[in-house]
Amino acid sequence: MNGRRVAWLGTALVVAGIALIGAGALVPPAVGGSARPGWAATGMMGGGWAGSGVMGGGWAGPASAPGPGQAGFVAGTQANPRVVQIVATPQLRFVPDVVTIQAGETITFEVTSMGPVAHEFMVGPAADVAADKAGTPEIADLGMMRTGSLTYTFTGPGPFSFACHAPGHFEAGMSGTIVVQ
Repeated sequence: MNGRRVAWLGTALVVAGIALIGAGALVPPAVGGSARPGWAATGMMGGGWAGSGVMGGGWAGPASAPGPGQAGFVAGTQANPRVVQIVATPQLRFVPDVVTIQAGETITFEVTSMGPVAHEFMVGPAADVAADKAGTPEIADLGMMRTGSLTYTFTGPGPFSFACHAPGHFEAGMSGTIVVQ
């Protein structure tokens, strides 16, 4: 094989791998608790939640702490926030897109962007998040395969939510709900 063919083949394999990983990110959201461990890439090259792809692996970062109603739940405090992991997918979705908290709880969101698209993560009162209101806590410019964190204390009556306001993302449905118990 000449150099051009090898370069083309390499590029095609990278694009195919990204497409397979991105396609695997379409998994049902977690219900009730916080995020599952790892990221949502399943399939031939992905690995998935359990790290079981043909090529193995997948990101297997630490699991989110248990949510309200789950065994081992401890409410997050300002001194010791509960960690909730969220993945921002190339399909303009958050996984999970529902996070359950206890009223008054402090949460540290660890948000990882997957795929070639930059995202942001804004959290707070639902009206402020939907309006992309200045001063609402956010992680801005979260590039591919990057993780950012944001700690937020949920006080007041709610409702609360989170969203990505990168151009076109919120309009495509990239948002999530905070359920207060």
